[in-house]
Amino acid sequence: MVEKTVEITGISANSIEDAVRIAVSRAGVTLSSIHTAHIEDVSALIEGNAVMRWKVRVRITFTIHDNVHE
Repeated sequence: MVEKTVEITGISANSIEDAVRIAVSRAGVTLSSIHTAHIEDVSALIEGNAVMRWKVRVRITFTIHDNVHE
C-alpha cells in the first residue's frame, strides 16, 4: 500500500472541531480514501480582544490506489 500526506488549513468562526471538519470536507472533494487527519497546530485569530476565528493546520493522509500494486 502507498499513502500520501498533504497539509491544509481549516478556518471556522464556530470552533476548532468545525475548522477540522471544514478542512477534511474540502479535502474530500478532490481526494479519496482519506483515513487520517492529524492536527498539527491550532491558533485563534483575535480582533478587539475577542476570538473571531479558529485556524487549524491539519495533515491529511490518504491511500493512493493504482492497478500496479493491487
